[in-house]
Amino acid sequence: MLSLNAVIIRKKLGSIRPNLYRMAYAWCGSRELADDLVQETIVKSLEKSHQLKNIDKIAPWCYRILHNCWLSHLRSLKPDVDIDDVVLICEDCPEKSYRNMVASEAIQAAISKLPVGQRKVLMLIDLEGFSYREVADILSIPVGTVMSRISRARSALEKSLASFRDRESGTVTKLRSIT
Repeated sequence: MLSLNAVIIRKKLGSIRPNLYRMAYAWCGSRELADDLVQETIVKSLEKSHQLKNIDKIAPWCYRILHNCWLSHLRSLKPDVDIDDVVLICEDCPEKSYRNMVASEAIQAAISKLPVGQRKVLMLIDLEGFSYREVADILSIPVGTVMSRISRARSALEKSLASFRDRESGTVTKLRSIT
């Protein structure tokens, strides 16, 4: 035979069941899952009814149980792979875009410090793709001068960007799960 307290709890559970369902559905977006969560909540409420101190607090108590059931469900979906073991590659993430922007600015600054003759040769060969002979014809200078200017320009850029390259090499970004 059921105690008076158990009868009251069953009656109150019946009256708050639609509200629990609405909340569960709002959280999960699935009718079937919401129904399962509410069913689990009611079962646990009945099993633990002896823990309820104040019958007037049954609604918040049931919502707390529903919340715990929802968290349990989410934990069951959690992948078993540790995120620290996963290498995440970002093709177009803000961090990579920022690093590219910083690198671009460093390269532009280094190029702007080159003498004008070296800058012209560098831009025509490396950016525009002209051959040494074509650059010599464009600038009306001997091919040997083109070769020496491009060599000096590349060497100066390498020195100028060495500290930037050292700073950027070895930069590995890992995402961690905080639980």
